[in-house]
Amino acid sequence: MVSCCGDSPYRSPQRMEMTPLILIILGVSGGYCDSHSLRYYYTVVSSPGSGLPVYSEVGYVDDKEISNYNSDTRQNLPKTEWMKKLGSDYWERNTQAGRGNEAASKCRVQTLMRRFNQTGGIHIVQEMYGCELRDDGTTEGYDQIRYDGREFMYLDTQNGIFIPTMNEAQITTQRWNSPEMKSGERYKNYVENICIEWLKKYINNGREDLEKRVPPEVKVWGHRQSDDVTRLQCLVYGFHPRPVEVKWVRNGTDHIPSYEMTPILPHPDGTYQIRVCVEVPTREGDSYSCHVDHSSLGDETLSVIWEPNANSKDNMPIIIGVVAVAVVLIVASVIGFLVYRRKLSGKRLTNPNIYVPAPSK
Repeated sequence: MVSCCGDSPYRSPQRMEMTPLILIILGVSGGYCDSHSLRYYYTVVSSPGSGLPVYSEVGYVDDKEISNYNSDTRQNLPKTEWMKKLGSDYWERNTQAGRGNEAASKCRVQTLMRRFNQTGGIHIVQEMYGCELRDDGTTEGYDQIRYDGREFMYLDTQNGIFIPTMNEAQITTQRWNSPEMKSGERYKNYVENICIEWLKKYINNGREDLEKRVPPEVKVWGHRQSDDVTRLQCLVYGFHPRPVEVKWVRNGTDHIPSYEMTPILPHPDGTYQIRVCVEVPTREGDSYSCHVDHSSLGDETLSVIWEPNANSKDNMPIIIGVVAVAVVLIVASVIGFLVYRRKLSGKRLTNPNIYVPAPSK
């Protein structure tokens, strides 16, 4: 964001000007059977005491953490086995880049505090940038910066400029968009081109893990809300990859609009879960079933019928356990200040997570 010497980009421009990788070296060919994303999350805390590292960089491919640097470890470390294939030179370069960013981050957050006339307290700068490679071959890039949880500025990739979303950001965006800096053009080139090339390399190294197919488990149960209304719930869990379609159906054909649908939440084992609820009339003669479409099922639809008279006690330990995992994940995210989950489809994010600068490849 802003350095003590002026409004310079958070990541040095040199880090954006990487030599494009040769696709033959990448070993990537043809199309991709899944959409994939590469995201970096960066967080700077103005002072200790928040429970977070004062500085952190975290990288993700899809929902898998692939790299982590923070002011406690001061090392950029691989978080999956397949990221270790990149070799020690890669991790040493990124460790040095992380240390450089950490050193510069302190005065940058102080500069922003002065912009907002703040003299104390804990304040947080968050940035997220990255790219997405969709299953139809199209791509998208994004870069967004927040201050104390509010959107500060973002990259307009169509025009290659940064757009302020607060008055306090105008000085920064004017500087970054100036003919002398042209930071927006450099970041646009990174997120739309270089980022995609690295994403392809990561996919190639981790394809077995990233594109595994795990079919979902499904549990359904109902609770009578009143004499006239019954609430049905369908829990789908243990599936991979993330995209899934879940719906309730009446009498095998009629789609019932959902009363409540949770986000698709991650499990510690790398799989996902979702719960979909509907409210239906309490009456005899109608049948209800939960239909699940997922890539692991091929062209088949998994259908589980709700049996009104079935004893659901046998299912409760599973239901409680899976829901408990979701609750723990949500609580951990809130405590960590970093609410992590959002499908990135190239649109501006309204609630991005933390951010981490892309490694200096």
